[in-house]
Amino acid sequence: MALKNQEISIIGAGIGGLATATALAQRGARVRVFEQAEGLGEVGAGLQISPNGVAVLEALGLREAAAAVANTPEAVVLRDYRGGEVVRLPMGASAEARYGRPYWQFHRADLLAVLEQGALAAGVNLVFGHRLIAVSQGEIRVKAEFDNGDVAEANALIGADGVRSVVRGLALHGQPAEFTGQVAWRGLVAAERLPKGLFENAAQVFMGKGRHFVAYPLRGGSVINFVAVEERVGWADEGWNISDTPDNLRNAFKGFATPVQALLEQVEETFLWGLFNHPVLPNWSDGHIGLVGDACHPMLPFLAQGAGMGLEDAYVLAREMDEKGIKNGLQAYETMRKSRATRVQKGAARNAWSYHLRNPLFRGAAHKVLAMVPQKALLGQFDYLYGHDVTEQN
Repeated sequence: MALKNQEISIIGAGIGGLATATALAQRGARVRVFEQAEGLGEVGAGLQISPNGVAVLEALGLREAAAAVANTPEAVVLRDYRGGEVVRLPMGASAEARYGRPYWQFHRADLLAVLEQGALAAGVNLVFGHRLIAVSQGEIRVKAEFDNGDVAEANALIGADGVRSVVRGLALHGQPAEFTGQVAWRGLVAAERLPKGLFENAAQVFMGKGRHFVAYPLRGGSVINFVAVEERVGWADEGWNISDTPDNLRNAFKGFATPVQALLEQVEETFLWGLFNHPVLPNWSDGHIGLVGDACHPMLPFLAQGAGMGLEDAYVLAREMDEKGIKNGLQAYETMRKSRATRVQKGAARNAWSYHLRNPLFRGAAHKVLAMVPQKALLGQFDYLYGHDVTEQN
């Protein structure tokens, strides 16, 4: 097909970048991934991959390896900030029966390791310690220049370099990000430091005034991952590795339920990042340069779809480029993906509003209405998301 022996450079060795590299290499491309970090390591914390993302892992031949390091939650439970259960969305066997594939949770480093091994097995060359500083292209070749003086030429270049994508800024003239008015802490706590059974095998969301707290187990229940979101007037940075003091986190969630307080007491290290929206890009590609994942459609974390959308992008991009050639394939990929990605972006933004209802009377009434909805109907509202399988579409 069209990708046979084509040279492709990918910028960024995250979830989307490694999945894209594997999908392209499995179709015969010669792929190099350039990552500015010196290695993958224990970066990030927890992430969730719903059945639509599992479909891509399966198509790439990585389902068995991913299953070995995944956690399968039995439910997603929405609670008020004091701990009272508002609604329980069944996952586990219920999700797999409905969608044909499981709903999984991972430590990001574990999923990255699976994707790294898949990429290496497909013949991908991973190049670390390379920070992109310039991009240019001619009729059939793209040149990437790095801060260490190295230059790489290829038939195509794919930006998988996240919300602060250098490729987006250099090649597609992306606009600056806009602060959403929300920040998030993240971290991990060893389960052995908490009372036994404090957190069930579920993703639990504690919803309060202008903030919410998410917790779920990872790595066989040995650690509890948390994400804590607070509304805030201003913020300067956007990133994953801005250290903050645990006391700031504890102060922000005073008054939340006993399990939250018990977990927060054991937090020794936490990181804080601002949540940003990016203006919609008019185009995801220019000639032989394209974008995937957060580089072209950054997701707020309130539908847990950032990684899943990156996986979907990877598969569709590789298939379309293989069937239609690089330039036409990139355009076809954008056409197929843009409306779905936009819908998911908007859905995530709506969830942020519903988690943070400020008026206690309105919040209580909304929770009562939500509690009356049948479980099947609740799960059904995610059919468009979890039931979507890009690997079956032509």
